[in-house]
Amino acid sequence: MASAALMRAAVRRTRDVMRCGPAAAALLNVHPDHPGRSSRPFHHGRAVIVNKRGADLLHDPWFNKHTAFEAPERDRLGLRGLLPPGYQTMEEQMQQFMRQYDSIDRKPRSADDPVDLQKWRILNRLHDRNETLYYRILMDNIQEMSRIVYTPTVGTVCQRYASLFRRPRGMYFSANDQGEMASMVHNWPSDRVDIIVITDGSRVLGVGDCGVQAVSVPVGKLDMYVAAAGINPNRVLPVVFDVGTNNSELMKDPLYLGLRHPRIDGEDYLELIDEFMEAVTTRWPKVIIQFEDMERKWAHVLMDRYRHQYRTFNDDIQGTGGLAVAALTNVLRAQELPPSELANTKIVVTGAGSAVQGMLVALQKAMVAHLGESKHNYVEAARNFWIVDNKGLMTEARSAAPNLLRGFLRPAAEARGEGALQEGAPLAQVVKAVKPDVLFGLSGKHHLFDKEVLRAVKNSGVARPAIFPLSCPTSHSECTAQQAFEGVGPNALFLAGVNYPSVRFPDGKIGHSTQGNHIFLFPGIAAGTLLSGARLVSEGMIHAAANEVAHYISDDDVKKGILFPPLSSIRDITSHVAVAVARKAAEEGLADGIPSLHADQLLTLSKDALRKQVEKRMWVPMYSTLIYGADLAK
Repeated sequence: MASAALMRAAVRRTRDVMRCGPAAAALLNVHPDHPGRSSRPFHHGRAVIVNKRGADLLHDPWFNKHTAFEAPERDRLGLRGLLPPGYQTMEEQMQQFMRQYDSIDRKPRSADDPVDLQKWRILNRLHDRNETLYYRILMDNIQEMSRIVYTPTVGTVCQRYASLFRRPRGMYFSANDQGEMASMVHNWPSDRVDIIVITDGSRVLGVGDCGVQAVSVPVGKLDMYVAAAGINPNRVLPVVFDVGTNNSELMKDPLYLGLRHPRIDGEDYLELIDEFMEAVTTRWPKVIIQFEDMERKWAHVLMDRYRHQYRTFNDDIQGTGGLAVAALTNVLRAQELPPSELANTKIVVTGAGSAVQGMLVALQKAMVAHLGESKHNYVEAARNFWIVDNKGLMTEARSAAPNLLRGFLRPAAEARGEGALQEGAPLAQVVKAVKPDVLFGLSGKHHLFDKEVLRAVKNSGVARPAIFPLSCPTSHSECTAQQAFEGVGPNALFLAGVNYPSVRFPDGKIGHSTQGNHIFLFPGIAAGTLLSGARLVSEGMIHAAANEVAHYISDDDVKKGILFPPLSSIRDITSHVAVAVARKAAEEGLADGIPSLHADQLLTLSKDALRKQVEKRMWVPMYSTLIYGADLAK
């Protein structure tokens, strides 16, 4: 009786609120125009109106609570008899799931069914059943699960997508949709989308051309936005744009679900992407669009084509650049050198892809910030880099170098004289001659940093040399933490694209292994853009994000060789980064503000006050009380 009375009281209160309009409806987390959808983050104790009941409700992952439906809810929602009689709290459900998840590590290993892929499958099945529980578990276990939900496991998922496909996620645009995109965007059920991640599947990290199967990339990336930045999962949209594939194996695969023709190129390709950009920004004018895993020849073209017109950025290019700036900032702190010494830092870079190009440009700009803005100083800053690709050292003699790397090639004059580095010089020879402060790995070549290369780093005379094998997955990493510290010693600074364990030396010293993960940057960039109402995502905003991430680490930890914070602190990190990004947007005159926060307040309110604004807007995955809409009419 008491439960029934409480239900009737809740229904009366909800009906009254609905009559009072949007402001009052927000108190109950109810959207008066869309009563089946929550208009604000879930918080325990708030009621949500649903227009379905019984088995239909259990099959809706957004509202399904499975065994966490309480007895009164089961009665009013037609669930009695459709669930086991036992009740579980969310915490008990989490414990039950984690027992199943952890048991995978104890099963026999199989090359055909890797452990991480098994873990991805069990998480994906939970995602299909109960989104709230899925995101709560992901958020609480982000350190472990980020590599399962996103890189590096997502590469394997893309390769096996046809056999793993169970239900569609996101939207699938293709060359067949030309002329129809303005209408098809309305097939997506959400009237508000804050972030779109789009890929054309042409260059999935560590895998290559995956065609339409690359949809798992934006799905996984947006899960990171939800977990790290608290973006409401109802307001994200994963997109794969299928323009064909140059992967002959996919075209021959009878299970392949994409277009079976070579990739569309040139102006035809740009016309398709232009139409997509216009369509999504017409329906959602303030959406942030992040490009992901696009092949090198298009990555920079698309970034430059849209960056001054839409809220857009490329995480492979600009995210890698920001990560490099943050890493170098902390290398100088670890070496107890002033920030201005960045302009004198010698850097050897392996690889020549879009990530390398983004990193070079970002570090060059950071150096020029200390030298002073001038054409001469850009040239001087470029002389701090030596690029080594699969053909060796890149110099001005290289005929087929990408245009964006031209300004960073070693001058031809340097190749003259005895002992000078020639075009194509191997990495070990370059390291021996240059004696770099930092060795970056973005080559994707496994074990490229071999004993000879690491010995050259050790003998360089640099007190705390930095070794950064950033390629991932593990099968593409240039070296492990164990190999780096064994080869160079405990004073090395180590940062990797994958998560390696730290190394303990016989004398008790610890060689700290840090993961350089883009997740430290992109969630805060998005959250800061949304908070400020910024019209664009500027280079200054990304640099502000990088600087904030670097200084999130204490001086004591940096001196120990800990260059980035733990992922377990990601929401706190995101709130700090978001404030820095929002303030930079205001300083640059890009911030329009939002209804509850004027642009000028971004510079007058304290950082703590702004962080509270960020945290207040973060979606929290907790169950809500559900009320069947038809009951309101009784």
